[in-house]
Amino acid sequence: MQMPLQITFRHMPASEALEARIRELATRLERFSAQIVRCHVIVEPVSHHQHQGALHDIHIDITLPDEEIAIRRARPADHAHEDVYVAVRDAFLAARRKLEDYERKRRLDVKNHGEPTRGRIPASPPARRGRPGAGQARGPRGPAAPRKG
Repeated sequence: MQMPLQITFRHMPASEALEARIRELATRLERFSAQIVRCHVIVEPVSHHQHQGALHDIHIDITLPDEEIAIRRARPADHAHEDVYVAVRDAFLAARRKLEDYERKRRLDVKNHGEPTRGRIPASPPARRGRPGAGQARGPRGPAAPRKG
């Protein structure tokens, strides 16, 4: 792994197995962007819930040359996040989507809709048959075609 990775466990004991899983998932992120400068992962139980299992909150901060990506609370109210491995997986999936978006923007793969067509409406013609006058839309090539029907 090329990027420096920092893993922090808050209010819980460190786990070698969980740390190994985080390192594996962080290495996979490098497939989506070679621009990652640093990655910091914070694992902590959410303490304000009073039920059987504690939900886990995962924070991932990814530093890139011209942007920082922060993943916060990737579905923390989901009871599946009582399993810390599920919470880590979901947070890294969110990080992967953000990295993919970053790379698309960097490569200019984002859709460019171009300049919208603009027209003008000239002054209203005089009223006909008791109806108030209405302008006729004109596009860049002249008047719009009359509508049938």
